[in-house]
Amino acid sequence: MAAILRVCSLYPELMNIYADRGNIAVLRARCEWRGLGFELAGVSLGAAVDPDAHDLFYMGGGQDRDQALVARDMFDTKRDALHAAAARGAVVLAVCGGYQLLGSSYVMGDETLPGVGLVDLRTIREPGPRLIGNCAIEADLGRGGRVIAGFENHGGRTYLGDGEEPLGRVLSGHGYNGRDGFEGVHRGNVIGTYLHGPLLPKNVWLADRLIELALDVELAPLDDAMEDAAHRSARRAAGV
Repeated sequence: MAAILRVCSLYPELMNIYADRGNIAVLRARCEWRGLGFELAGVSLGAAVDPDAHDLFYMGGGQDRDQALVARDMFDTKRDALHAAAARGAVVLAVCGGYQLLGSSYVMGDETLPGVGLVDLRTIREPGPRLIGNCAIEADLGRGGRVIAGFENHGGRTYLGDGEEPLGRVLSGHGYNGRDGFEGVHRGNVIGTYLHGPLLPKNVWLADRLIELALDVELAPLDDAMEDAAHRSARRAAGV
């Protein structure tokens, strides 16, 4: 019997302002093209999460008002389940606003949004322009260094705690705070990043690696001529 990738999309109607549903679509396609099963569940405000029912948890970015609602709800109703899921090796992929909520807090002026504390990071809405533009980073997720290309657009500056590992080194663009030369976070199978555009259609090797980590399998390669062309185009846009 073929393996089934069970995906949980967190707050899909609230945290999806950058075409982030494209990430789910790519995960589905990469599974189906290989004969793997794919199941998708959506979990939103007030709903509990079963930490054992899903192999991969995904959350995208949202508007400030929606992100505030999500932050408090996730802290109150989903924090413990997400910790349990990460502890057993489930993949957690959080993009943009979702990435900010992986940490301890997001300070926005007089308001502090709680994070779920899956990783040690904090985000602050500091004075200055938004960090916007094409971005490329070099990341290593267990198959050697590869380039992740995407687009960043964030007003918050994120700072990792001591001992946390960034997702990658910035080749072009701003990164998580525009100063340190790094982007994202990577602890175990928990991955957070500001890169969208959306992320996985531009980097299908990353989608495949997430599936491998979630299912503990090694995937056979696909004919990715079109996908590789999209990746090269994204890298050229980022100047890499």
